[in-house]
Amino acid sequence: MNKLHLAQLPTPIEKIDYLSNKYKPSIFVKRDDLTDSVASGNKIRKLEYSVAEALSLGCDTLITNGGFQSNHCRSTAAVAAKLGLKCILILRKEPGENIKTANFLLDHMLGADIRVKEHDDFQAHKDEMMQEVYQEVLDKGGKPYIIPMGASNGIGTLGYIDAFDEILEYEKKTGIVFDTIIDAVGSGGTY
Repeated sequence: MNKLHLAQLPTPIEKIDYLSNKYKPSIFVKRDDLTDSVASGNKIRKLEYSVAEALSLGCDTLITNGGFQSNHCRSTAAVAAKLGLKCILILRKEPGENIKTANFLLDHMLGADIRVKEHDDFQAHKDEMMQEVYQEVLDKGGKPYIIPMGASNGIGTLGYIDAFDEILEYEKKTGIVFDTIIDAVGSGGTY
C-alpha cells in the first residue's frame, strides 16, 4: 500500500526516569507528539495512508468529522493545506463550548470549510452528514474522499502497524524488550 511521507518518523522512545524510579518497572513513552508541528500526534500516521489513497484516486477534497477540538480534524486540515487539497470538516459542538479557540481556530487558519453541528444532531446523523457533503462535492464537479472519524479504518490502521514496527526496531537496536504496551484510544483506530 502506498503512503505519503508527512510525519517525522521514527518518533523517539524515551525512558521516563521519574515514573520508572517511583513504580520500579522501567516506563518508556513513544513520542508521537513529535511527528510534525501542526499535524502532530498519532493522526498523521493514519493520514499518510488515507491521503495517499485519496490522491491515487484523483480526489481533490478531503471530508472528515470529529469533535469540536479534534486533533484528527486539525491534522487533516493541515495535510490538505500542505498538499493543496480542499478540506471539509463536520465538527460536533458540545453545549457551551467556546468556538474561537485551539484546534477550531487552526482549522480556520488552514482554510478548512467547517460545518458545525450540535452534539445530538451530529451523534444521530454523522454518517448521513458525511454522505451529504460527499454528494455536494460531486455535484459541484469535485472528487471527494471520506476519511472516517480519527481515520479509524483499515487503511488508517496501517499507520500504527508502522509504529509497532518502529517499536520492534527499537528493541532490536537497544536490547530493551517491552513486556507491556499501553495505548490510549478514543475512536479505537490506534488500538
